Amino acid sequence: MEKMSVIKWYETIDSTNNEMSREASRLDNLSVIAAEYQTSGRGQRGNRWKADAGKNLTFSILLKFSTGEENPGFCCPALKASGQFSISAIAAVAQCRFLQRYGMDAKIKWPNDIYVGDGKISGMLIENSLSGTFLRTSVIGIGLNVNQTEFPSDLPNPVSMSKITGTGYDLHGLLEDFMSVFEECLSMLELPLSELTDIYESCLYRLGQECRFIDLSARPAYLPANPVIASMPAHDSNASQLTEQANSPGTDLPTFSGIIRGVTPEGLLRVELTDRTVRTFAFKEIGYII
Repeated sequence: MEKMSVIKWYETIDSTNNEMSREASRLDNLSVIAAEYQTSGRGQRGNRWKADAGKNLTFSILLKFSTGEENPGFCCPALKASGQFSISAIAAVAQCRFLQRYGMDAKIKWPNDIYVGDGKISGMLIENSLSGTFLRTSVIGIGLNVNQTEFPSDLPNPVSMSKITGTGYDLHGLLEDFMSVFEECLSMLELPLSELTDIYESCLYRLGQECRFIDLSARPAYLPANPVIASMPAHDSNASQLTEQANSPGTDLPTFSGIIRGVTPEGLLRVELTDRTVRTFAFKEIGYII
């Protein structure tokens, strides 16, 4: 696939995803908007993305898809809305491969957070627009912790490239390097979905390991639907304490043991339970206990 990314940097902006949405109609496929600082950075589930100014990569990538209409300029191949998990998978795999270039064993915590060890190094927010049953555009917002080494206490398990390696990084050069990896990975759109799923699964955090989860599928509708990460000392295996820390006040959400076996073609998480049955979970239905 031809490389066409053009990176536009801002010193301060509300949100790179917001700005990309405002400019999308006049930008080419694979355009990138990056910011030294976001005043209203957004993460998944309506969360704020917290990052110190000038220390991390916060950027958005625009993908434009062929929709069968007259599309100006270069576009990605047509992709049905039902296959939009492919975009999340490719972007997550690209981040893992990029970090591996810098000596970090990065994994995908389903569906698209990036972990090194048990620390979150990157998050992603993807916003799609449709044309009938096909994708028209996809805005891929990524926040990667780079040079920040101190984080707010309310973030349970953050980590950064500098915190891992002890090295400082040039953000502009780093983003150009990432885009070269991303553009290589974008060719995976041409692969059969089964092959792309295999690649994604090979990068999954805790794949094949028995671990504890929180069942959020019955979470009351009036509470925030956030998959929760509970951080507990490694020696503490008291499930009731885990549940108490992980849940919002007034809730009683069960914890359970399971083994991640992969994902479905639609991107649902497949977890094998202790009775050997396999249950699938949609976004917001399961929380990890770290």
